[in-house]
Amino acid sequence: MLMPVYGHIKANRTRTFFLFFGFSLLFFAMGYALGWYMGEPLMGIIIAAVIAVFVILISYYSGHNIVTSMAGAHPVNKEKEPYLYHTVEGLSIAAGIPTPQTYIIETDIPNAFAAGRRPEKAIVAVTRGLLNRLNRLELEGVIAHELSHIRNYDILIATMAIVLAGTIVFVSEIARRSMWYGRMGGRRRNSGKSQGLVIVVVIVLAILAPIFARILQFAISREREYLADASAVELTGYPEGLASALEKISGQQIQDGPLDKQALQGLYIVNPALRARGSASHIFATHPPMDKRVKRLREM
Repeated sequence: MLMPVYGHIKANRTRTFFLFFGFSLLFFAMGYALGWYMGEPLMGIIIAAVIAVFVILISYYSGHNIVTSMAGAHPVNKEKEPYLYHTVEGLSIAAGIPTPQTYIIETDIPNAFAAGRRPEKAIVAVTRGLLNRLNRLELEGVIAHELSHIRNYDILIATMAIVLAGTIVFVSEIARRSMWYGRMGGRRRNSGKSQGLVIVVVIVLAILAPIFARILQFAISREREYLADASAVELTGYPEGLASALEKISGQQIQDGPLDKQALQGLYIVNPALRARGSASHIFATHPPMDKRVKRLREM
């Protein structure tokens, strides 16, 4: 049973708080460990705190710009893409939200996503393949789905999770390399104690960073896709449009293709790296099984 929309919005705001909290704790732990290794644990914590605050502010205020850059999307306006713009504008009015900035990704693989921190600062991105392959009713279903993510505040946690996860992986890689070169250069203090700590920290960073990044992806709850599908039908009044679009899109994804960037997989309406449909793959999937989404839509 799906959570009511307002309960879902409140839950997303709560998840965002814990996302910040978990990110900060992990950064402080990394800063302390590295500072202790260098002989200045307090300095390590201070540096980690500064970086954590900076990254959180950047992800909150500019996360959508980072995401569109990672996706290779460029903005378009009413003059350049009137068909797309008017579709987004009309459905935005129906949804009761401001018309988001529209972006296009120049690839023939059909897909779409929304990003931003709130409806007033949101974007919708679609691929050229989506525009070329879907009819009007199917396109409206996809756009309505993405606008539902915006209205439900799914985009806040989704956008920030991507930026924070990427930062964790990037910083942990720098830390591992720094400690490795520090060992090679013999620049460590209390070598007897530090050698053991270095090994432990390297192992912890090597294991925790990708796991934490994956957990942040799972923070983009799969339930949000069912809710956005249902909300899209409320906007368009035509479940078959979205159901047909999902079937078309899912059949055109290419593993290791231009859209298949691990950090962004959970953001798209359909995972760009669709894999085997066994039960184990569903447990760790960023999206619900496609056949279940389509079945639910056709039962509405």
